[in-house]
Amino acid sequence: MPRTLTLLALTLLLTGCKHTPAPQVAAAPTVDPATAATITGIIHLSGVAPKPIAIDMSADPACAFSATQNLTEQIVAAHGLLANVYVYIKSGIPAFSAPAGTPPVVLDQKNCRYAPHVLAVQQGGAVEFRNSDPTMHNVHTTPTQPGNASTDVSEPPMGAPQTEIFAAPETMIPVRCNNHPWMQAFLNVAPNAWFAVTGPDGSFTIKNLPPGTYTLAAIHEKLGEQDLQITVPQKSTTPATFTFAVK
Repeated sequence: MPRTLTLLALTLLLTGCKHTPAPQVAAAPTVDPATAATITGIIHLSGVAPKPIAIDMSADPACAFSATQNLTEQIVAAHGLLANVYVYIKSGIPAFSAPAGTPPVVLDQKNCRYAPHVLAVQQGGAVEFRNSDPTMHNVHTTPTQPGNASTDVSEPPMGAPQTEIFAAPETMIPVRCNNHPWMQAFLNVAPNAWFAVTGPDGSFTIKNLPPGTYTLAAIHEKLGEQDLQITVPQKSTTPATFTFAVK
């Protein structure tokens, strides 16, 4: 082979071997306990929340005889307080991965529903998918960010759990069961260690935060995202309030 063609072939070979480097993340910031702060808040809902609808699970006898009635969970609110809202520090601090050895976050399949309905894990952290039911389930995630591989695994009744790592920040990743189409949850991958999900009382708390100015984001699966600029003084407990309107 002529020398020119040999060099061209070698160039093409080397070019083909290139790969896109993994995104760089910063080291975890040091938090001084003497100055660490807290954000505490409430998520309100304005308007009348739609009434939850009972789901027919008779297609699977193991689900139909569940002791817990299965209701839709798109908007869960009581007394104007909104549950299942993912709240996190969106900007103002470098992104970093969960430390090695961090215990996995658990998403269980129990009474033919996912529990919890909304969950969050720090990037680089793991999610343990369990099946506590006496029937076959399936875990199917559909992320869109590079680094978060799609999961599609079957889990036998009360079988061994499956653990997956999610490496890139992403919000509201759908989690579904191909065997039971009414089952749905949403997984959030936080860019840092400061995040929460509101409970039935609409409240959240983010602790051990370095003082500073941040963008605090609140995201609901149906009602969208709201961002709030917040300054957190040292050794403080700073309130934050969001109000979502029923669409």
